[in-house]
Amino acid sequence: MSKKRKKKEHHEEHVDESWLVPYSDLLTLLLALFIVLYAMSSVDSKKFAALADAFNKEFQSGTGIFDYPSPAPTKIEEQADIDDMNEKSKSKDRATVTKEELEKIKEQQDKEELGKIQDKVNSYINGKHLNKQLDTSLTDEGLLVSIRDNVLFASGSADIRSSDKKVVEEISKLLVMDPPRSIIISGHTDNVPINNSEYDSNWELSVTRAINFMKLLLKNDKLNPSSFSAKGFGEFKPVASNKTAEGRTKNRRVEILIQPRTVEN
Repeated sequence: MSKKRKKKEHHEEHVDESWLVPYSDLLTLLLALFIVLYAMSSVDSKKFAALADAFNKEFQSGTGIFDYPSPAPTKIEEQADIDDMNEKSKSKDRATVTKEELEKIKEQQDKEELGKIQDKVNSYINGKHLNKQLDTSLTDEGLLVSIRDNVLFASGSADIRSSDKKVVEEISKLLVMDPPRSIIISGHTDNVPINNSEYDSNWELSVTRAINFMKLLLKNDKLNPSSFSAKGFGEFKPVASNKTAEGRTKNRRVEILIQPRTVEN
C-alpha cells in the first residue's frame, strides 16, 4: 500500500508542459508581426501584398495575421494610389511620345512623296525646255509649281491660248495622285492697273485666270474636282519687285500648290 501511494503522489507532482506548444506558436506569430511592422515603413504596397500572401500561406492552420486590417492602412493605400498615378503618367507620356514620333514619320514620308512629284514635274520642264517659264519649289505649305502668265495667256486676257492648252493637259497628268491631294490654283498679277473693259481690276483678272486654268485641268477625268480650289490675289502677293520689267514678269503668274496630306481638305 505504501509503495502505491508513493507512486501516486509522485505522479501528482509532475508538471504539465503541454501549454508550451501554443505558447511557442504565439511567440512565432508575434515575431512575424513585429518584423512586418518594422518593415512596413519602407516596403511598397506590391511587396507588402506579396509578403502578406506568403505569411498567410505559411500560417494557414489558423487565422492569418494579415486577414485583419493593417495597423497602418493609410500609408499603404496612399502609396498604392501614388504608384497607380505614376504608372498612368508613364503610360500617358509613352503614348504621347509615340504619337509625336508617328506624326514626324508621316511628315517625312509626305515630304519624300512630294519630292518625287517635284522630280516628275522638273523632268517635264527640262524635257520641254520650259525652265524660264515654269518653276518648282518645295515649301512648308507643299509643292509649289509656278507658271509665268505668258505661257498661258495673252496680255490682259484670262483665256488660255489654244497653242498652250497642250501644256495644261500635260500638267494635269502630273497631278494625278492616288490618293488625291488637295490642290490650290492661284492667280497673280503685277501692280500695273488693267486697261480694258472686260475686267475692272487685276484682282478680277487673277481669279478668272485661276478658274479658267483649273477648269482646263479638270477636263482630265482622273482628277477629283473636290480636291481643287481657286484663288485670285491680284498684285498683292508679289514674288519680286514691281519696279522692274523683269520683276513684273515674275509676278504675273499662275501657281499650283500641291498640299501635304496632313492638311485637311
